[in-house]
Amino acid sequence: MTATGVDAGRAGFRHSAAFYSGLDGLLDAVVPFVREGLDAGEPVLVAEVPEHLEALRCALDGDADRVAYLDIAAIGANPARIIPAWRAFVADHGDRPVRGVGEPAWVGRRPVELEECRLHEALLNVAFDDAADFSLLCPYDRDGLPAEVLAGAQRTHPFVEGATYGGHDDAATQFSAALAPAPAGAVEEGFDLERLSGLRRRVRDLALAAGLGDEATDEVVLAVHELACNSVEHAGGSGVLRSWSDPCSLVMEVSDGGTITDLLVGREQAMSLSDCGRGVWLANQLCDLVQLRSSAAGTTVRLHSWL
Repeated sequence: MTATGVDAGRAGFRHSAAFYSGLDGLLDAVVPFVREGLDAGEPVLVAEVPEHLEALRCALDGDADRVAYLDIAAIGANPARIIPAWRAFVADHGDRPVRGVGEPAWVGRRPVELEECRLHEALLNVAFDDAADFSLLCPYDRDGLPAEVLAGAQRTHPFVEGATYGGHDDAATQFSAALAPAPAGAVEEGFDLERLSGLRRRVRDLALAAGLGDEATDEVVLAVHELACNSVEHAGGSGVLRSWSDPCSLVMEVSDGGTITDLLVGREQAMSLSDCGRGVWLANQLCDLVQLRSSAAGTTVRLHSWL
């Protein structure tokens, strides 16, 4: 890996990526990084897909039990849930140097998920800008991932071969970029305070008709309701719901004229019921994938439920 534009020896947040080929390539990149941390007495957390976790445990042999592990396919199915997991790990160890491995963009993810992985990687640089001493290595499968994903890794990691690191500006640019437009057949309806109860019923009907189960339907109804309440309370009293489905997913999109300036909204737990980030936080916990973009033109939160 090549450090570009940043002092690789400094404390703080050292966010690096490694491009690998095959399982042996992954082990060659990750195992020395983990052992280096263990030798220095650093707590180490590895967040990987199950098959990679198994291989890493075997490769670490007698050191395997000195490492903590997370199934990133579970905690990171929605990439917006990954930063809270890293925050908890760092907080658990105070000001001690800590080390992590995380592969959010694994082979086989949907294109829309990979899009959110790129935003997640950019937001890590914002979330841990003031970290005391945190080294995070993000492996990328150079053979199995699209070229644009690998280019995104070069843009979001200061320490990587061929880095074109964009800093916080890159995160802000992604956060404010418009999502792809809703399809022509999307159902659209406006809402305000008086129409919130009717909106809940409408969302329930749409979710059940699309084939969601009862529990998943309850979750998407709650998520849309919380976001709609945010629009009513914090964005001028009204908003628009758009919905559509295909054989693989149901999508609910809440838009309004408000602007969110906190790039980490929904990735840090809201502490009060009046906090406008509460609705986004809940949506991130309840939905399979959440996309949020905000600019001076307004805010859009798109909820995906896999069928």
